[in-house]
Amino acid sequence: MPELPEVETTVRGLARVLDGQRIERVELRRADLRRAFPPDLVQALTGARVTGLGRRAKYGLIHTDRGRTLVFHLGMSGRWRIDPGALDKHDHLVLETAAHRLALNDARRFGSVDLVDEAELARWPAFAALGPEPLGDDLTPALLRAATRGRKPAIKPLLLDQRLVAGLGNIYVCEALWRAGIDPRKPGGKVTRAQFARLVPAIRAVLERSIAEGGSTLRDFAQPDGELGHYASRFDVYGREGADCRHDDGGTIRRLVQGGRGTWYCPKCQR
Repeated sequence: MPELPEVETTVRGLARVLDGQRIERVELRRADLRRAFPPDLVQALTGARVTGLGRRAKYGLIHTDRGRTLVFHLGMSGRWRIDPGALDKHDHLVLETAAHRLALNDARRFGSVDLVDEAELARWPAFAALGPEPLGDDLTPALLRAATRGRKPAIKPLLLDQRLVAGLGNIYVCEALWRAGIDPRKPGGKVTRAQFARLVPAIRAVLERSIAEGGSTLRDFAQPDGELGHYASRFDVYGREGADCRHDDGGTIRRLVQGGRGTWYCPKCQR
């Protein structure tokens, strides 16, 4: 599934060709993805000018001058294609400006597209319960410590709770916990103040590095221009079971399952 860096990379790629442009044509090439397309999508977007693009958690936002925002989620395999040579059967939504054609491609159709009034975005049900953005100033060690105080579940699955931190996924939680030297099995309420002080910058560092690398290409993700993300080759623990720890401490990366998700960690340097 495309995670926060992949969505951020997608939004930045779209912004280069879409920001400030008028959408001249909208084509729906099927009736739905995970759920039906909004019934007024074509009417609402045709002739609208894009006033900006953004991201909330793992959702991409395309703002328009009509006070409506297109909110997309890439699901498991979705990606936007810019100026594809030809449309294929998995290009389900097409937007055209005077200069470019953009196609939302989703082979598995687990993604979604919604139209939300700009003034209602913060109260939109999918956004209302989300925690702070991990790249923003609202995420602090004190906030995380307060949110996990007295909690018995392990810190790894707690960080995947979107009500705690918006947009964090399995890859980047594993990587951040390794950087911060925190055992993923440690109960949230037992994580120390000093560990949280290391964890917040570690979260930002792994996300920012992945964004700079174009995201992590696992399975189907690619950037809008077709380029693959390269961060997967830089993973420190994710998917590296049996490999030597990059901290050169004599540790070996192990894998366990938490909440049905794989967790990779070094038992020697993560305490």
